[in-house]
Amino acid sequence: MFVIARLKDHPFGVIKAFSFILYGAFAIYSAFFPLYLKELGISSVAIGLLLAGGPILSLIANPFWGYWSDRLSNVRRILIILLIGSFLSLQTVFFTDSYPLLITFLLIFFCFQSPLFAQSNSLILEAIEHTDHKFGSFRLWGALGWALMALATGPVMEWLGIRDLWKVCGIMMGLSIVFAWMLPRGERSRELGSPIKSGNKGNYLQIMSDKWFMVFILMGILISIPNAMNNTFVSIYMSELGGKSSLIGWSAFFASIFEIPVYLLFDRFLRKDRRSMFFCLAAVSLLYALRWFLMAAATSPYHILFIQALNSITFAGYYYVGTQLTAYLIPPAYRASGQAVYALSWGGLSGMVAGIAGGLIFQELGAHAMYTISAIMALMGVAGFAIMFVIAAKIEVRQKNATQYEKTLL
Repeated sequence: MFVIARLKDHPFGVIKAFSFILYGAFAIYSAFFPLYLKELGISSVAIGLLLAGGPILSLIANPFWGYWSDRLSNVRRILIILLIGSFLSLQTVFFTDSYPLLITFLLIFFCFQSPLFAQSNSLILEAIEHTDHKFGSFRLWGALGWALMALATGPVMEWLGIRDLWKVCGIMMGLSIVFAWMLPRGERSRELGSPIKSGNKGNYLQIMSDKWFMVFILMGILISIPNAMNNTFVSIYMSELGGKSSLIGWSAFFASIFEIPVYLLFDRFLRKDRRSMFFCLAAVSLLYALRWFLMAAATSPYHILFIQALNSITFAGYYYVGTQLTAYLIPPAYRASGQAVYALSWGGLSGMVAGIAGGLIFQELGAHAMYTISAIMALMGVAGFAIMFVIAAKIEVRQKNATQYEKTLL
């Protein structure tokens, strides 16, 4: 209680603590919930279909909650609603014996859970506007929470048993609600634009009209489908190769802990222009292709354990650059909506395809085929981002030449 009382006087400290708890809570869910479903006797295809419900519903949930964040200009209120809804619906899932009711409450959970990370990003970006703080210095606390909580939960789940997953998830999500109440409101300053008025749908029309942003979204889907398939099935893959819950926790730890220096490096060195950011996305996509080829060749859970460390570069790099590129391309008045659309490409459309197609491929052809296909898709993304980099570089050269020509006329 003393720590919580002290944090109230330090809003940036509250945001960091909230990121740690929020990402820690969903690291536990992401790493162990597929194993919980497997324990219930649900097949890999059915697990993929169930978890695909989240991305499908996020197609509606992300724009819906993004719109209300922009309209109310109060991201904290939206985050509290989302967290309470996630907590209640997920706990109901754990205590449901009926398969139809499990599906129903899991879909309700996805309605609240899927927009959480996009909205927390919006709050961070608005809180640090016109300050010396960098996005990465806040997001790294999320990576730390994801890594440490997943690692700590592995032995706990071996001791408790996977059926008691509800206890650990409930405690962490309850803590995230407590910290959410202490967050700053996430109000944009006046110069950034007034809140979206009721009935005004111009925010999404404005977003969709940006060709650069829409091509970025389409290319991002190619990269994020394999990532979503890996998130869904990596714990089952490790389990089939003989990995225990503690090893799965270590896998999640290695996948996140090295994100921290990646965020700090991008804070320091990333140039926030289209050419530089598209170059970074092409490089990260190439590393994704390498990662999936290595996963296809894995024959031991320990191989996967160390290959997962590449996630710290691939996911963290794409996540950071994509968030910054979205903020660069989309006007500040539509920031929450822009981040919501970006979240759709990462966890919505891609997650829907990954859950359905990934489940079928994993069960019928095996993990090696799934990861080989993933590597090919990543290489297609590399080609797309490379073309965008070349076009952006040519535009920049023309603009510089035009500026120099105008100066000679003066």
